[in-house]
Amino acid sequence: MKRLPSPLWHLPLLALAATMLMPLAFMVSTALSSHETSLRAVDSFLELLWPAEWNWKNFAAVWEVVPFLRFYINSLVVAVLATAGQVFTSACAAYAFSRLEWRWRDRLFLAYLATMMVPGVVTMLPNFIAMKLLPEVLGALFPGVNWLDFRYLGGTTDAPFFGRLAGLDSYFALIVPAMFSAYGTFLLRQFFMGLPRDLDEAAMIDGCGHGGIFFRIILPLSLPALATLTIFTFMGNWGSFLWPLVVTNSKALQTLPLGLQAFQGQYGFEWHLMMAASLLMLAPIVLIFLFCQRFFVSGLTTGAVKG
Repeated sequence: MKRLPSPLWHLPLLALAATMLMPLAFMVSTALSSHETSLRAVDSFLELLWPAEWNWKNFAAVWEVVPFLRFYINSLVVAVLATAGQVFTSACAAYAFSRLEWRWRDRLFLAYLATMMVPGVVTMLPNFIAMKLLPEVLGALFPGVNWLDFRYLGGTTDAPFFGRLAGLDSYFALIVPAMFSAYGTFLLRQFFMGLPRDLDEAAMIDGCGHGGIFFRIILPLSLPALATLTIFTFMGNWGSFLWPLVVTNSKALQTLPLGLQAFQGQYGFEWHLMMAASLLMLAPIVLIFLFCQRFFVSGLTTGAVKG
């Protein structure tokens, strides 16, 4: 049986690629259409796919009709700090589980790994209760300490600037629970175990302790795995919707996924502005992937070939 020529295999692949790109094309065309055209999307799909007039001012209007800059800053702060914290804690835990010898290490790792089987919605309620009770617990442990003043910092209760120091409606609640991940620990542990242990012994002969081995040898050699985890973690925190919805009350602390609702609730169905805001929200993810693509691909293929 003869195989089909190579160009014929490209046709179904191109069709699948076009199908995958269709939602993005629909988003771009809607973002550049007028309000009236976006409302006729169901009746006139071809008109929406190629609008008669390109309205680039929609991207400027996004920043004016809602506090979009504030939403953007909140998402950047939460995603960057939560990603940095999760990569660091995962790397530290992975080093302990892969390079150190201690009792019950493998059993504890299996128990830690089993937490990946627990759905996030199951742990959401305990985390919410912990964030709610945290100010009371800290206030009881440290009575009379000024820095434990959990009132809103700057602005008013309805429009806080920084939110609370801890507890609900704070950057603390948005960032700290996302700084720990069993998946990140598992990913980095598997990568660390593939590094030769001779490097550790040589470093110890030169006078390095575990801190020097971790920062000077393991981390520099693990850039592909760290970049892969960074991309996955940033994407998860950047697009997180349910947890910020649960722990934030004030509009000033909402992130971008929550802020997109403003185009549907307060201003009706402003689909053209919502799609323009979605493209602006998508931009950092695309840039991060383009800059880290080399590390990302090598991190995914690590361990695929043996020998």
